[in-house]
Amino acid sequence: MLPKDNRLKKGKEIKKVLAEGKSFKKDFLILKINENELNQDRFGFIVSQKVSKKAFIRNKIKRQLRAIIIKEIKKNKKGKDVLIIACPGLEKKNFQEINKTLDSLFLKAKLFAQDFNSNG
Repeated sequence: MLPKDNRLKKGKEIKKVLAEGKSFKKDFLILKINENELNQDRFGFIVSQKVSKKAFIRNKIKRQLRAIIIKEIKKNKKGKDVLIIACPGLEKKNFQEINKTLDSLFLKAKLFAQDFNSNG
């Protein structure tokens, strides 16, 4: 489970990232990143009904994205609000494809700390 300190919970926080955040897109995922004044990263997930009308599929996608974030959170630079938005087509992808795409988006957005970039 994603720790409470690492979650974007309030609507105004999410709206701020949507309005001011820098966007990165690859395949079926959009990453929006904005600076925060905290010493930790916070993550939010948007999986709309455009992806799937079925709630259990949308929830499954969010669980998969959270699992990837939990694994990667130690590598990330601190002080960012990150919003991960799913696009239609994601529901047809498997976990490995989602993981690979999210990793490449993190590299593209330079979200990994420098020591991980040189090693990995």
